Amino acid sequence: MAFKDYFKFNKNQTTFLFVGGKGGVGKTSISSATALWLANQGNKTLIVSTDPAHSLSDSLEVPIGSYPREIKTNLYAVEIDPDEAMAQKQAVIEAQKANSSDKNSLMGLDMLSDQLDIASASPGADEAAAFEVFMSVMTSNEYDVVVFDTAPTGHTLRLLSFPEVMDSWVGKLMKIKSKLGAAANSLKNIIPFMDADEDIQSTKELEETKEKIDQAKAVLSDPERTTFKMVVIPEEMSIYESERALEALEKYDITVDSVIVNQVMPDITDCDFCHSRHKLQQKRLALIEQKFPNQIITEVPLFKDEVKGQEKLLKLAEILYEGKNNDEVEADIIQL
Repeated sequence: MAFKDYFKFNKNQTTFLFVGGKGGVGKTSISSATALWLANQGNKTLIVSTDPAHSLSDSLEVPIGSYPREIKTNLYAVEIDPDEAMAQKQAVIEAQKANSSDKNSLMGLDMLSDQLDIASASPGADEAAAFEVFMSVMTSNEYDVVVFDTAPTGHTLRLLSFPEVMDSWVGKLMKIKSKLGAAANSLKNIIPFMDADEDIQSTKELEETKEKIDQAKAVLSDPERTTFKMVVIPEEMSIYESERALEALEKYDITVDSVIVNQVMPDITDCDFCHSRHKLQQKRLALIEQKFPNQIITEVPLFKDEVKGQEKLLKLAEILYEGKNNDEVEADIIQL
């Protein structure tokens, strides 16, 4: 069975692919190649970069902004910009402050503005913005597939824990609402459910939000809709970090269906350095087989040049998903 045959698509429902792993293992290259290949197969595809140090635009060699834009037929891309998201919220607050003369309302708006300033600079701002994107595409089914090019492991685990965080946030919001009293009215256009005069309605909205959070949990934990592809390189640090990440993902009921071993060195017998690296990597490949017995494991050979640009990325995708050989790593081509 070819690696491509393990993709699962649901009619009229978006499929989600998270690509993650330790920093520096080639997640962006694998994500970009995957998205390009899926788009070429006729799937309307969105690739989302959740890494604060965005390299998606560098990989695809096209400008990518903070809103989804079409970069080729069937392929859309966006780089999450938490600063832009916070700036939009702050602009709404400033507009409301300019139109308000009520002291309580102004106090509430000032408090919220300060909180947003703190939030925008705090750890987790990137993950919060990324989760907003996930929530927006989760139910719209605008795309056949959404590929998340994730940040290094720690950021990604925070992102995937957000349903639990938001569940707690809803409960706290109800307490804040009761404390603010009438001042809550001034915040209703910025934070949902803050209309103190319509308690029954706002309670209903809170319940609907809770339902949406539960739906997000269900989508993330549904192996028919959401899978995680772990990218590793045949080195111990990458392997052990990925093993710990897989254990954490299991706690969130995220299905890790495959492990992609990147940068595998060929055996070039007339190159002592290459041969030594190959022998060491063979030991690490055996360790990968041992550590990830329940996942599909596939290998991507080392390229002689940097893998960037759509032509090179599609070549990587054909090797990964169609089993094609990489003629760049043949012994008579590599020269050191």
